Amino acid sequence: MNILQMARSVLRQFVADEEGATAVEYGLIVFLIAVAIVGSVTGVGTQLISLFGDVKTALTPAAAAGG
Repeated sequence: MNILQMARSVLRQFVADEEGATAVEYGLIVFLIAVAIVGSVTGVGTQLISLFGDVKTALTPAAAAGG
């Protein structure tokens, strides 16, 4: 068997192997879930910053009045 035949054989085995494809699919799923989590946490963080800003604004006059 010469080098070209060996290379073809290895290439055929690589193409026929589906374990790598499954790993890539799982990797893509994990990536998409991570993107969704980051997006959600970012949105909630922005809302919390706004909420705490509103609370600070509402409490500032009371603190200035001494009560």
